[in-house]
Amino acid sequence: MPITINTGGEMFKVVILSALLLAGQTASAETVQVKYNGPVSLDAFTCSVVNEGSDVKRICYDKAERYMVIQLKSTYYQYCSIDATTVQNLQSASSKREFFESRIRGTGKDGPFDCRTHPVPKKYRN
Repeated sequence: MPITINTGGEMFKVVILSALLLAGQTASAETVQVKYNGPVSLDAFTCSVVNEGSDVKRICYDKAERYMVIQLKSTYYQYCSIDATTVQNLQSASSKREFFESRIRGTGKDGPFDCRTHPVPKKYRN
């Protein structure tokens, strides 16, 4: 709601809400601590909260960089060179933990999207 200030016969309208909105835009983006990498800003990610009762809590994906950060319990992990279809299938899976274990983490020491065998995007390297 505008506030009217009468100054020297002229009427000025000051919109407080606009000033508050502009001030809010300068707030910093959320940053999470990713195991084996360090702090990662989520400003370029699309994140979804998982409410299925498993230890998969949150899935964040940067489609342009093909980079996923996933929260398992309280720890964030990274996966590199992961395609959008795989992430969409993870998000729609009836058991996200089962899908994650079989298709993303994979079998053996290095899974198909392990950042030790696939490069971490330059903008996310620490």
